[in-house]
Amino acid sequence: MNVLSLFDGMSCGQIALDQLGIPVNKYYAAEIDKYAIQIARKNYPDMVHVGDVKWVTSKLLPKIDLLIGGSPCQGFSFGGKGLNFDDPRSKLFFEFDRLLKELKPKYFLLENVKMKRESEQVITDYLGVEPVEINSNLVSAQNRKRLYWTNIPFDGVPEDKGIMLKDILEEETAEFYRAGAYLQEKRRASDKNPDMLNPDYRSQANTIHDVDGKSGCVCSGTHGYAIGYVPEIRDKSKCVRTGGRLSYDRHEWDSIDNMHWRKLTVTECERLQTVPDGYTCGVSNTQRYKMLGNGWTVDVIKHIFEGLKEEA
Repeated sequence: MNVLSLFDGMSCGQIALDQLGIPVNKYYAAEIDKYAIQIARKNYPDMVHVGDVKWVTSKLLPKIDLLIGGSPCQGFSFGGKGLNFDDPRSKLFFEFDRLLKELKPKYFLLENVKMKRESEQVITDYLGVEPVEINSNLVSAQNRKRLYWTNIPFDGVPEDKGIMLKDILEEETAEFYRAGAYLQEKRRASDKNPDMLNPDYRSQANTIHDVDGKSGCVCSGTHGYAIGYVPEIRDKSKCVRTGGRLSYDRHEWDSIDNMHWRKLTVTECERLQTVPDGYTCGVSNTQRYKMLGNGWTVDVIKHIFEGLKEEA
């Protein structure tokens, strides 16, 4: 099987294929981020990088059996400015559609964020298939709702594995990850805006996560602050919760102040994305957080790729 991955990032599609044991003849990757390319090549030295997606044509490639990609989502995201197709990055979807029509692969997969219905319908009309919405929280400890357009036959949404945040936390972490004064500033701000303590609050940078629940969506923000905080405590009973969430009650914050709070480590973010531990080693933590935020939840992709096994 020859695979072309557009907007390949750190090659999560390759990880999924590899873990499923689906043989790949050649894996071609269109990517421009030098750090993501470095990590992908470190883990898969035989892959072939073909540069910027805008310059990729059928003349440069052999017969492609599987076309995959997750075009830039910033313009579509509800957490952004809502420019949709007015954002130049969003228009890169049309490069995926162009190559789909040029290469005519047997199978394709496009991933993107939940978006306005109008934009979703544009993509659906071009690709000719309805998207399937899958939340990564079914296979990991992360809430991450994404849309998947594909003609690969697979069994709908995966079963819930019941993985919680406490299941992926490292036992020992460096002082570097401690929240310190940064979190205290956010805590004081939360007195004015209690919604900051709600796991559904759109700004993950201000969210405090319950270890018995799920984390927010790993995003491409730097230094790990974009995914919130967890309590670093030995006795979880000290963590004040109400209905599965940390209490909004200001008085109960006093007991929380006496705990250590920290951001999630890079390894924990790898686990949230179901990427092998240490896969992103070799670049700065800032770049590791970024590429994990831009990547795919591997176990979701594996679930979809199960439909390719009969073709292997």
